[in-house]
Amino acid sequence: MKKVYFKTFGCRTNLFDTQVMGENLKDFSVTLEEQEADIIIINSCTVTNGADSAVRSYAKKMAQLNKEVLFTGCGVKTQGKELFEKGLLKGVFGHDNKEKINALLQEKKRFFIDDNLENKHLDTTMVSEFVGKTRAFIKIQEGCDFDCNYCIIPSVRGRARSFEERKILEQVGLLCSKGVQEVVLTGTNVGSYGKDKGSNIARLIKKLSQITGLKRIRIGSLEPNQINDEFLELLEEDFLEKHLHIALQHSHDFMLERMNRRNRTKSDRELLEVIASKNFAIGTDFIVGHPGESESVFEEAFKNLESLPLTHIHPFIYSKRKDTPSSLMTDSVSLEDSKKRLNAIKDLISHKNKAFRQLQLKLNTPLKALVETQKDGEFKALDQFFNPIKIKSDKPLRASFLEIRDYEIKERENHAVF
Repeated sequence: MKKVYFKTFGCRTNLFDTQVMGENLKDFSVTLEEQEADIIIINSCTVTNGADSAVRSYAKKMAQLNKEVLFTGCGVKTQGKELFEKGLLKGVFGHDNKEKINALLQEKKRFFIDDNLENKHLDTTMVSEFVGKTRAFIKIQEGCDFDCNYCIIPSVRGRARSFEERKILEQVGLLCSKGVQEVVLTGTNVGSYGKDKGSNIARLIKKLSQITGLKRIRIGSLEPNQINDEFLELLEEDFLEKHLHIALQHSHDFMLERMNRRNRTKSDRELLEVIASKNFAIGTDFIVGHPGESESVFEEAFKNLESLPLTHIHPFIYSKRKDTPSSLMTDSVSLEDSKKRLNAIKDLISHKNKAFRQLQLKLNTPLKALVETQKDGEFKALDQFFNPIKIKSDKPLRASFLEIRDYEIKERENHAVF
């Protein structure tokens, strides 16, 4: 039986897609050792030029090792054809063919099957287990209806559509019966869930919370205008993690307009302050170096960031993506300036995160931590605020849900002995 190795680039949605493919392999075995594999399946990401470059390099490396390489994911539309024509790939297939992977691997001839985004495909596969077992990523929707000027993803994932609620509940129930205790709801634009089905993400979360064995629900990234009163009511519930990732992308109205974003700084601040008042940690994405971000604009944006109740951040340097409106803008920012801004933002939020953790200790807040990995008597866990905690213990803590009251604040994480 031929061995298959999955190489997954990019986001949590891709991780779930890889699980879907693995579930559909009937005549092949999956290996976690790259060198043992006869076949390499690349599940690609194309969100930035850096992502494209990493995928290309890996495809070339595997081809040089004479591996049989298949290519799928978001990069099919942006570089699948080029890699295929260079002879680096045995086959290329789009998102809507993932579930046919067993048959595709048996093809004798080379093939290129593009995505049909008009198809609005949604997978039907049930994932029976998830690597890691205690925490699982669950895809609840696909695609995005936003038209942000810098973003290529809607053109490679299609428009927003939601999975059936019944299927999601069944999927989570199945995983919880196998030992999963926490789920992370993921998708291209998670907060748009239910828009096409007369429902919303708050109602889905309430139903998920009733599943036996499920102790915590995390949510991927939400847009500010997707958080309504019905969702805010959930902030009082124990089953929801005490951390929300709200995609602001910038903290200056001029830049939000340039990016064709739907949020604005005043309403963002009001929303974040309401959430922070419930003792929530808050994360965001932030793009530096987008065309139009002059020094004075960045300085004002940075001041706004200083006053926002943020504890986590995913900042990245603007990446010019072909055929997007932002790629046609000429008032670009140098890479040197972009890197300085990126590091300034990282340092700022790192200090805010430490201050937040110190406040929790002062308030005597117990950390509710799900232990995920172990190495040399040291366990790694994530608490309810999405902060890492290292735990020293000689007890078998793997997959345990712990309540920790005695812990020490370090620069990047908390430490405890249990």
